Amino acid sequence: METTQQEQSPNLEDCLKLLKGERDEQRLAGLLLVTKFCKAEDHSSLRRVYDAVGPRFLERLLRTGMGKGTVTSGGDNNRDAYLCLSVTVLASFCRVPEIASLEDMVLKVPLILEAMSTRNGSSVLEECYEFLYLVSTASGNGIIKFYESGGIRILASQMSSMQDGSHLMEISIKLLQLILSRMSLEIIQNDYSSELLVIAQLLDALRLLPNDSWSYYIRIGIIAILQNRVATAERLQALILAESMVSISGEDWLISQVRTNDAQNPTPADMCLLLVLEQSRVEIAVLLNELAYLKYKAPQDTSTTAEAIFSKRRNVAVAYSLVEKIIKLISNVDENDGNLLDECTLTKLICQLNETITVVLEYLEDARDHQQRKGDDLLASVRIIGSYLAEVPIACEEKVRVLLGYMLSVEGEDEQSPFYSVCFLLPLLCQITMELEGCKTLASCGGHKAVLDCLSKLIGSYDYIVEDKGCIFLACDTAMNLLLKKDKVQLMLDELNFVDLLKALVYWSENTDDMSSMMMASSICALIFDYTSEEALLNHPDFNYSTLSSLYQLIVRCLASSGQDGNADMDLWDIVSAGFSRWANRYPHIRESLNK
Repeated sequence: METTQQEQSPNLEDCLKLLKGERDEQRLAGLLLVTKFCKAEDHSSLRRVYDAVGPRFLERLLRTGMGKGTVTSGGDNNRDAYLCLSVTVLASFCRVPEIASLEDMVLKVPLILEAMSTRNGSSVLEECYEFLYLVSTASGNGIIKFYESGGIRILASQMSSMQDGSHLMEISIKLLQLILSRMSLEIIQNDYSSELLVIAQLLDALRLLPNDSWSYYIRIGIIAILQNRVATAERLQALILAESMVSISGEDWLISQVRTNDAQNPTPADMCLLLVLEQSRVEIAVLLNELAYLKYKAPQDTSTTAEAIFSKRRNVAVAYSLVEKIIKLISNVDENDGNLLDECTLTKLICQLNETITVVLEYLEDARDHQQRKGDDLLASVRIIGSYLAEVPIACEEKVRVLLGYMLSVEGEDEQSPFYSVCFLLPLLCQITMELEGCKTLASCGGHKAVLDCLSKLIGSYDYIVEDKGCIFLACDTAMNLLLKKDKVQLMLDELNFVDLLKALVYWSENTDDMSSMMMASSICALIFDYTSEEALLNHPDFNYSTLSSLYQLIVRCLASSGQDGNADMDLWDIVSAGFSRWANRYPHIRESLNK
């Protein structure tokens, strides 16, 4: 009896024969069988089925379901069924990463998005989102196609109506997280500001939910995963979830008290924080080692290597983000009333952070040895180092000194010259240049030129955008620290360095009403004038008398401001006044501005 039933039940070979048939009816029957017995984890069978049916029929079936084409069975009467079948099958195929990364699947992203925006598409939304997530995860081209096809707009319009806790909501959030991790937030804000506002309102609603519900259970779940022996992929997913929660609720979420049924042995408040940092440290060490192998030893110019690098960079970014948030949490420890971090916990955190930063520095050292200066992973590495050294400037002191010049030369993928790497290191540079040895260290690697160039870009007529405007004053303070110690450091500057900066100082002073900013600009100008003369500046091809006249007016205005604001900016006024007495004879026309 059992033998008879097995002979009558369809098997994979029967399905493949139907899919290879000449008539659409045979292929449709074969696809229906696929949905009945083909398991999601059976990648080899799914691959055989995909190869048998081919991309052209799948495309035609999808278009027919959308009313854009026809198959020779049923016509318009079965349109909804065709759409449901095609999307379900496509999502099943894309569980195989090699299929999901194919160009044929990437090119279907706009069609799937269009189907989602129609009434008929509402019945297969879950399968549509699953398809989009799998294609976007498997291929960098997938996320680009999703973005360029207006996927953010559709995602934002539908998320608010999804049922809380549903699988559909889960997939959509994972897709959103994927987009934000791979695309520049600045670009997304420029292109989809109103859509981001809708998503932000959704996140605000989540923040208002009682902490005793979803946030509480997520923290318990993350602790349970990271405490137990589970697969690496599950630990990584726990970190991704933790990073999302910290982004929504703030860094303090990591140290909120976790209640348990055991009143005598409650879960320590710092447990989630310590577990997340420890796992982030481990992931960073493993992933950076694997990235170094893929970049410098593995076969290059292959799609497999490129996709592996892309995936590991994305995962490193999650771990980096968590570490940076923990650094921020520690930096605010004295400001938080009733903070749950004791001295013992802080010691553990600092120890783990030191180990993490050492690993990141070794990764950068390896990149330097391979003459690699460009890459978003390298830039992110400089950023996390800058974040930590801003709080602990003496950490890894010798290694930082050796790599400082290299770190200042690192560029992101879209940068034409180093800028953001210098910005990330400015808090450290501002602190170390307060001492003579720090100035010598920076000057010895040519870092003073990088700082002046960065300052020019920050205050000049450029399109450089930074998150923290305090970066400008850090750059100003660093530049002044160097210029004030120029004689002891033997600081060497060429005309190109200070001509661009002088023009930027004019632009900055003419576009601000803040007297402190003007005084800062005037002080830097006064110190630069020590290096040159009016004649030399006017002989420079990129400098003219109009710019020089504006600088004279700036200096005169600041000299005349003495005593207007009490003791405010008196140190800066002293710098300008002392500079004027040193070089006034080399700038004869400045006295004309004084007499006006």
